[in-house]
Amino acid sequence: MPSGLVALAVGGFGIGLTEFLIAGLLPQVASSFAVSEAAAGRLISGYALSVAVGAIVLTAATARLPRKQVLVGLVVLFVLGNLLSAIAPDYPVMLLGRIVAALCHGSFFGIGSLVARSLVAPERKSRAVAVMFAGLTVANVLGVPFGALVGERWGWRAAFWAVTAVGLLALAGIIACVPGRAGRTPTTGPAPPAGLRAQLGAFRSGQVWLTLAATALGYGGMFGAFSYLAYTFTEVGGFSAADVAWLLMVYGVGLVVGNLVGGRAADHDRDRTLLLALAGLTVTLAVFGLLAESATASVVLVFLMGVFGFAGVPGMITRVTDHAHGAALAAGANVSASNVGNALGAWAGGLALTMGLGYTAPLYVGAGMVLTAVAVMAVAARLDRPAERQDRESAALR
Repeated sequence: MPSGLVALAVGGFGIGLTEFLIAGLLPQVASSFAVSEAAAGRLISGYALSVAVGAIVLTAATARLPRKQVLVGLVVLFVLGNLLSAIAPDYPVMLLGRIVAALCHGSFFGIGSLVARSLVAPERKSRAVAVMFAGLTVANVLGVPFGALVGERWGWRAAFWAVTAVGLLALAGIIACVPGRAGRTPTTGPAPPAGLRAQLGAFRSGQVWLTLAATALGYGGMFGAFSYLAYTFTEVGGFSAADVAWLLMVYGVGLVVGNLVGGRAADHDRDRTLLLALAGLTVTLAVFGLLAESATASVVLVFLMGVFGFAGVPGMITRVTDHAHGAALAAGANVSASNVGNALGAWAGGLALTMGLGYTAPLYVGAGMVLTAVAVMAVAARLDRPAERQDRESAALR
């Protein structure tokens, strides 16, 4: 494994910690700044909105710069944002720190995925992306308990100091281990578009839009169900509120497994892997809705929900960047699409609850969204077959 991939994974771990740990610190932060729970919650929603904006704006603004240089700048932004949160004297400065740290999130994973795949042979590109995202999935498992543990022992500011230290470690690793031209010169195919106009030209591809749509629907379906899992566990499954934390850790372990297995599988047959991952998630969510009253089934199904939910992530990223000829803006758009899907899924799941359809309704709504993603992905795969056949024939002639 190239050391540059490890450095990118450490960066992903730090960014994931920043995103997730705040959930376990909200009561302390709200008490420290004497703000309401709703105001403290904006430290989460404000972060998510900034991720979606930063993924497009920063990626577009840095399109002509060397990708290693951009990654270094993004991690510096991440460190500054968390440092600002750690020393924040009041709530507005804390919110500003969260926004600054979030701006780098989407661009880091978008540009980082291009850099990661350039560090390995073409037939291992999805696995390389999976390694980079391994940091994010591990942070999903550890983020909330890490924040709660550190916050309880040393105060919530200590958690942000710790994340700042992780950011500095990632910064040193990227500077030392990522080659200067990583991600700029592709291992195969044409050179990636550099200017903003050329980057936007990548969106003329119908395959790019189909992949972005499948990403939004697939993520949205999973997140729409995930957003209300605590209610499903306690109100339907009979679990106590204290059980929710370890159940969500089971889900996080599923994310780690799905990410690594999906990356390896996508290198063998990407479109089939994506279809199987989305179909598996559809079935899992639907069965979860039927068996949510069973404690044993709930544990198994929340794990499978994580596995299938993240198994398609490495393949989706390499698919959209392949069809965009390595355009960094397309990689950033994929991150934004997932966040748009998250918002749509959470809204749709909440609407189902408001209509009085019960605490399993978000699972069925999520299954419907992911089923639509299966249909979109099936169309994309079918339309892509002639192009793949032509590429194989051209390679054989050469």
